[in-house]
Amino acid sequence: MTDKINRRSANITEGVARAPNRSMYYALGYQEGDFKKPMIGVANGHSTITPCNSGLQRLADAAVIGLKEAGANPQIFGTPTISDGMAMGTEGMKYSLVSREVIADCVETCVGGQWMDGVMVIGGCDKNMPGGMMGMLRANVPSLYIYGGTILPGRYKGQDLNIVSVFEAVGQYSAGKMSEEDFCQIERHAIPGSGSCGGMYTANTMSSAFEALGLSLPYASTMANVEGEIVSMVERAAKVLVDAVRADLKPRDIVTRKSIENAVAVIMATGGSTNAVLHFLAIAHAAGVEWSIDDFERVRQRTPVLCDLKPSGQYLAVDLHRAGGIPAVMKELLKAGLLHGDCITITGRTVAENLADVPPLSAEQKVIRPVSNPIYAHGHLAILKGNLSPEGCVAKITGLKNPVITGPARVFDDEQSALAAIMANKIKPGDVMVLRYLGPKGGPGMPEMLAPTGALIGQGLGESVGLITDGRFSGGTWGMVVGHVAPEAYEGGLIALVHEGDSITIDAHRLLLQLDVDEAEIARRRAAWKRPAPRYTRGVLAKFAMNASSASSGAVLDKFE
Repeated sequence: MTDKINRRSANITEGVARAPNRSMYYALGYQEGDFKKPMIGVANGHSTITPCNSGLQRLADAAVIGLKEAGANPQIFGTPTISDGMAMGTEGMKYSLVSREVIADCVETCVGGQWMDGVMVIGGCDKNMPGGMMGMLRANVPSLYIYGGTILPGRYKGQDLNIVSVFEAVGQYSAGKMSEEDFCQIERHAIPGSGSCGGMYTANTMSSAFEALGLSLPYASTMANVEGEIVSMVERAAKVLVDAVRADLKPRDIVTRKSIENAVAVIMATGGSTNAVLHFLAIAHAAGVEWSIDDFERVRQRTPVLCDLKPSGQYLAVDLHRAGGIPAVMKELLKAGLLHGDCITITGRTVAENLADVPPLSAEQKVIRPVSNPIYAHGHLAILKGNLSPEGCVAKITGLKNPVITGPARVFDDEQSALAAIMANKIKPGDVMVLRYLGPKGGPGMPEMLAPTGALIGQGLGESVGLITDGRFSGGTWGMVVGHVAPEAYEGGLIALVHEGDSITIDAHRLLLQLDVDEAEIARRRAAWKRPAPRYTRGVLAKFAMNASSASSGAVLDKFE
C-alpha cells in the first residue's frame, strides 16, 4: 500500500509534526509497518436498544478479522440508533428521522476527522441504512454497506408473526375481534430474537435497494441476522472493500442517476416502503445526483411488482432469500430491460456481470413472480399531486381493490388524538383522516403513523378509510394511506387549512390528492391562518425543525441553495 493511496500517510506532515500523531497509534498497538496499510473505518451500529442492532457486534468482529487478513488496519467507531418499533406512537418517534442525520454526521465526521482510507458501515434499524449511506457519500472514500440482517418470524397458533402483527392486534382487540389471551401471546411471540423487522418494511427495503445500488454484496440484503452465512459474507466484504481502496473505487463513482434508477426499480418490484422515497431523495442529494420526487413515478410506471411480500403480501424477507434473494429479482428485471446492467458495483464488476451466473427462478418458490406474470403491472408507490400536495406526496397502493375514495375529513393535529378516535370507534367507513403538523418542521421529524394505521387495519377499515398526513408511515403500513404531503402544515400547506367535514378525494388512478373546497373559501382560510409556535426551541429537535427541507426534497438538513 503506497502513501499515495494511504490518505493518512499522504496528509500528515513529515518530521516532528508527525511524531505525536503516530505516537497515538503506537499506543493502540501499531507497528512501523502498519502505517503503510490502509486504515478502514468500521462504523458499528451495535446496541442493546433494539433487536435490529443487538446482533451487530459479531459482524463488527468479523469485519475486523476480515480487514486484517486483507492487509488493512480496522478503526472501529460507533453510530447511534433509535428503534422505530419501540418509539412508535410516542414522542420518541420524533427522533427517528433526526437519527438519520446524526448517523450520517457520525460517519462523515469520523472518516474525515481521522483521514480514513475507506469505511464499512454496519447497521440494522431503519435509519441506520440511509444515514450510513449518506455519510459514505459525503465522505466519498471507498465504502461498503453491511446490513445486519433480517429477523426470523415469530410463531403463535401455527401462524408466522412479525412486528406489524402486534400493531394490527391492537386494532383487532379494541374492536372485540381478539381475546386478551391471544393479544398478549402475539405481543410476547412476535419478535423471537435479533434482526430487523421481517417484512419488506423500511430496513429490508433499504438493504435490498443498497444491493441493487451496488454498495452491498450480492445476496447480502436478505440474510437472517442469526444465521451463519452472514458472518462469512462480512469477511468476504472486507476483502472486497480493501480491493476497492486499492482501485480507488468511491461511492460517488457507483451512485449515479442510472444506479439510483436500478435501486428504485427493485424497491417497486419488491413492494418496498414509502420511506424509500424520502431516503433516496436524501441519498441522491448527498451524492450530488439530480433526482426528484417525479422520478419515482416515472420508474413506477414501467416497473411491475414481482414479489409477494408483507405488509400487503404473504411472505417475509427470509422467504425471499430462500427463493433467490435480490439477485433473482434483479435478473428478472434485467432480462426485461428494466435495469441498467452496465452500472459498476463495489465488487468492481458491473450489475450484469454480477448477475450472469444467477440461476433462473425456481418453479417451486412462490415469492418472486416472473415479469411475464407480475402481481401488479406497475409499481406500488404512487406520487400524487393536487391542491393538497402540489410538491407531491406518496401513496402505497398495493393490496387495495380500488385506490380511490372521496369522503369527509376527520381532522387531527397530532397522532395521539387520531389514535384515540380510532380506538373509541369514532372513525367510520368512508372517512378521510387528516393527521397534520407532523412534517419535518411541524412534528418535528416526520413521525411514522403505524399505530393509527395498524389500528385501522385491525378494525377492518384499511380499505374503507383514507388517511393523509404530512408525517410518514412505517414500512409495515398498508391501506388507503397517503404520506409526505408537501408543503407541510407548519409551512402553511393547504393541509393546514382543512376543516372537519370538508370533502377530500384520494385517487391513485388519476394521481390526485384534492381538497374539494372552492378557491375563494381557501383564500379566506389562508388569510386567517397563523403558523403555530415551534414545539421545541432547544436541542436536536429544534435544530432539525429549523434546518429541514421539505419532504419533497428528502427532509435533508444541508439543502442551502
